[in-house]
Formats: sequence, C-alpha cells, structure tokens
Amino acid sequence: MILKVMSFNALRIPIAAPVAISFRFDAWQGVLSGFSQRLISDIVMSKEPTAAAGLQNKFRTHYCGQLNRDSEGTEVKLGGWVHRIRDHGGLIFIDLRDHTGICQLVIQPENGEIFKLAEGLHSESVISAEGNVVLRSDETVNPRLASGAIEVVVSAIKIESAAQPLPFPVADDMPTSEELRLKYRFIDLRREKLHQNIIFRSQLTAAVRKYLTDLDFIEIQTPILTSSSPEGARDFLVPSRLHPGKFYALPQAPQQFKQLLMVSGFPRYFQIAPCFRDEDARADRSPGEFYQVDIEMSFVEQDDLFAILEGLFKHLVETMSTKRITQYPFPRISYKEVMNRYGSDKPDLRIPIEIEDVTSLFVNSGFKVFASNTKEGSCVKAMVVKGMGNESRLFYDKAEKHARELGSAGLAYIQFKEAGTKGPVVKFLKEDEMAALKEQLGIETGDVVFFGAGKWEKTCKIMGGMRSYFGDFFTLDKDELSFCWIVDFPMFEYNEEDKKVDFSHNPFSMPQGEMEALEQHSPLDILAYQYDIVCNGIELSSGAIRNHRPDIMYKAFEIAGYPHDEVDARFGHMIEAFKHGAPPHGGIAPGLDRLVMILRDEQNIREVIAFPMNQSAQDLMMAAPSEVTAQQLKELHIKVELPEEEE
Repeated sequence: MILKVMSFNALRIPIAAPVAISFRFDAWQGVLSGFSQRLISDIVMSKEPTAAAGLQNKFRTHYCGQLNRDSEGTEVKLGGWVHRIRDHGGLIFIDLRDHTGICQLVIQPENGEIFKLAEGLHSESVISAEGNVVLRSDETVNPRLASGAIEVVVSAIKIESAAQPLPFPVADDMPTSEELRLKYRFIDLRREKLHQNIIFRSQLTAAVRKYLTDLDFIEIQTPILTSSSPEGARDFLVPSRLHPGKFYALPQAPQQFKQLLMVSGFPRYFQIAPCFRDEDARADRSPGEFYQVDIEMSFVEQDDLFAILEGLFKHLVETMSTKRITQYPFPRISYKEVMNRYGSDKPDLRIPIEIEDVTSLFVNSGFKVFASNTKEGSCVKAMVVKGMGNESRLFYDKAEKHARELGSAGLAYIQFKEAGTKGPVVKFLKEDEMAALKEQLGIETGDVVFFGAGKWEKTCKIMGGMRSYFGDFFTLDKDELSFCWIVDFPMFEYNEEDKKVDFSHNPFSMPQGEMEALEQHSPLDILAYQYDIVCNGIELSSGAIRNHRPDIMYKAFEIAGYPHDEVDARFGHMIEAFKHGAPPHGGIAPGLDRLVMILRDEQNIREVIAFPMNQSAQDLMMAAPSEVTAQQLKELHIKVELPEEEE
C-alpha cells in the first residue's frame, strides 16, 4: 500500500512522491491517532507501486504496516524486531514490527531449518525475512492491524541481531519504574505510545518550520557557546582551554542574539532553539535543556505578534490533532483582572469557578477579620463552588489543610443547605450581609462559598490555589484547549526585602507610554508591553515588545536603582547596538516540549522528549554528569574542590 498525497496544503509540509508510509501514525496496533485520522482524510490509497520507496535492498522491499489485501501474492522482504512469537504446536507465528506497524509471519514445520531457528528466537531480536503474502481466513483477520487481513508465509529468515533478555517488556505495556525506563531509554522508545510521541514531535516541528517560512520568517541559528548572563536562571558554564580562568555559558535563550538580528535588518526571525538552564525539574519543565520556537519581528505592535502566534497554534491544532480551541482569537486578560478572577497568571479557564471581590460588602461589618481587610491594599475574596454544599466534614477539613499549605491562616466558608446555612463564619455575619452575598454571587441551595481575606496579591494567590484544588473535583474536557493571553503586566514592583522599587517581569520590555510614563507616573502604576500565552493552566511562553531606545532603557533602570555605568557594564553591547539604529521589535518563544505535551495529553514532559534527564538532572543512560580525568582538568586549568560530606 502506498500513500499518495492529494491535498497537503493544510499541513504545509513538502512531500516528494511517492511517499510510502512516512505519515503512518497508527503503527504497531493500527489505531489511528488524531493526527493520522485527519491526515488520512486527505490521502488516497494506491496499489502501485507496492515496494518501499527507495528501500529495495537485501533487507527490505516493503514495510510491515504497508502490506494489505492488495499485496496478496507478492514476494516480499521484511526487516524489523520480533514483537511477539507464538508456537501453536505445528506453526510458529511471529509478529514482526518496524517503524510502520506489525505484520504476522508464518513459519511452517516443513521448513525444518527455518522452523528450528524460529523456535530459538527471543522477543526484540532483529531479523530479516522473505516470503509470500497470503490472505488470512476470515475468522483469523485482525482488524486492529493495518496488515491484519494478510500474513507472510516465510521462505527464508536471518537473525541480524539476537536480543538478550529485556529489563522490561516492549509488547506489553506493563508498569515500569521511570528510573529503569530512562536507563534503557533505547528500549523504552520502542514502546508504541512513546514512539508515537517522538514521531508526532518531529511532524509538529516540520509543520512549525513550514508555517513560519511561508510567512517570510528566516530561520537563523544562534551561538551555543556565549557569555554568561547576569539575569535569569543559573547558567551552565563551559571552561575555556585557550583562555584560562574564563568561561563560556550555554544560552538560557537566544534573547540577546535575536534582538541583535533585528538591529541587523532581518525583519522576521525564528529558530527551533535549544535552551539551557541549571534549574530544578518540574512535570512541565525538563531540567538542563529544552527547546522553544523562538520568534522575533521588527516594526511590529503587540497585536501583530498575537495574530502570528494565534494563527500558528490554530493551524497546528486543526491539522495535527482532534482537539478544539475554545475561543479564537484568544481572549486577552490583563494581569490585574486575571489575578482578581482566577488568582493566577496562568489560569485553566476550563475550571467552572471564578473568584469575586466582595470587599465592599464588609466595610462596616462586625466581623473584624473581614472588616479589617477592606482598606486599600487589602481585600476580601469569595469563590462559589456549585453543588458541593452538602459534602462531608472531611471534605472541608482537607480543603482547609490545603489552604494552610498555601499560606492561609485558615479557610472560612458557608454551606447553603436545604435546612439553612452552616459554616464557621455564619454566626459572625448579619442577615443583610448574607443577603448581599447571595445576590452578588448568585448562590443557590447546595452551593458553598469560600472566603479569603488579607493583602491583595497574597489573597489572590491563595484563592487561586484553592480554585485549582477544587478544579480537580470537576471533569474537564481534555480535548478543549483554552488559550488566553495575559497582558498589561506591571513594569515595576516594590521589593519588601530590599525596600526599593524593582523590575517585576522583564527589564528590557517597553513601558506603555514610553518615556512619558517613566517621567510622569508613579513606578508602581506603569504597565509594560509584556505578555504570556497560557493554555489549560500551562504557561507556554512569555514575550514582550522590546525597549529599543537607550534613553528609555537608562531611565527604566534608573528607577530600579541601577546607575548608567552599571547598565553599561552589564548590557553595554546591547546599548551600543541600539545606539546604531534599532527598529521597534518584539517577540516570544513558546516551549516546543510543552506544546507537544499538551497536544499528546501527557502529564510529564519527559514523555515527549527522546532522551530526557531525570528529576535530579541526570542522564541515567549515558551516566551524565560524570567525573573527568585529571589530565582534562589540567588542560582547562581547573581544580575541583568537593563539598565536605556531612557526618
């Protein structure tokens, strides 16, 4: 079977005809992924040619997943791994697996030498086989396999590589410790789900490249060995042999290089960029290294960049998955609004709970805990959870425990039951306050309302944490992608520890209002052209319209307490470049790993990376990091001083 592309414009991937099986994603079990289903709708099956394009040699003339009823009577050569082997007391059946799927081989006892060889085979051994394609009987057809209507009667077989006993099975999806999976990653990658994730990642990367190049973006590779950055996470340092005592750093991101490319006159840049940060692992972040779709554009406003990225994501979702975007164009929520409504700047909009401000209801309240937090800088927040007013005491005890873990002194709530109201704060509230609450919040019988009170930012974050906690009690649609932009981040914040104004986000962003805002407004009232893109509670990227004017940059740093000479010492090369003519520009860099993770419904980012590190930033397969020889250290003029072991 050959797949011929009839209409491939939607995917935007150039295809050389004929393509035999490059885009089969059903592979071993023949179950189509969402991408495959959409892809096959644009593909016509053809009988000719039947051989594997460009792969007719002594090992292979066809792929396993390529054979079907139309292949009957064809002499084929196949190569692959022994997925399963079954001895039925007279016939030996081998499920042979390659990149495209599984094909059943039949070895008959009259082929004595071949039969004997097959009896000694182990799972995951690599073999090549020759034989004739025959139709299966109706009762033995396997509808789960693309090749399930046929089998190959073997006339010759050769063991190319005998496999030792495996540390864990490939054919059966048995629970296996992550440590073992990472140590034997080359075996783990043979398993269907992980194998398909890596294929999907490859196709998504190709689609991103094609989409952006069609929009006149230029792909440019920036340096891997660069200088250490004084901002951001910890750098990975690389000692220089030629310059003793000096170090390169692996780039945390190509940020400065891509801005310099704008100064160089390249209007639209992108790169599938490797980034390196010495930080701890999280479920949605790989330690050490990760990849991002790095984008920068000159002569653009914020809306221009949003349109590009929204178009890219819409294209990827519609052509590569069965998921759907909740709202397009993506909603835009200011930082202040998102904190007030969701208590987080990366909200999962699918959770059917919002936070409301009820501060004004308790200005003259007799309940001091609420009344004392109605002054400027403080607030009283409420959150209605529908239908949970009749939960057991254990439910509320667990919720209060979680609130304390988030930094709250406790958790006030009111249950609205058939028999009346119940809860620890009911006795402190007047009838008119209860009535006002019910009216503002739309409370119905069976609901429960939770409260938070205190300083605005802390209270918002605690309520946001509780919103996520209660969100786990709802069944969220995993096929719904609720993208949103978080905009209008504050340029500055007050640093309580140092008792000074400091940058709150990215110091190189353009302030809204530019120089006028810096000179005439209070620092804490100035907003920046900074934005985050979020999907289902996962931050995919931060970005900004950059500050390309040295005078505005000096002024912004001055407000944060940095004199001119310190700015020059830290960022002199950027300042110098901007002094020679810099266009207005802006960019963003959504995480490729996180995007694949979302589209593949994975909870752990290591499931979409071919060779990830573990949570301790170790590569168990390659035994990295590792010690090096004394000679290597001597060449680098480095002496290692290990920390003393604690007794």
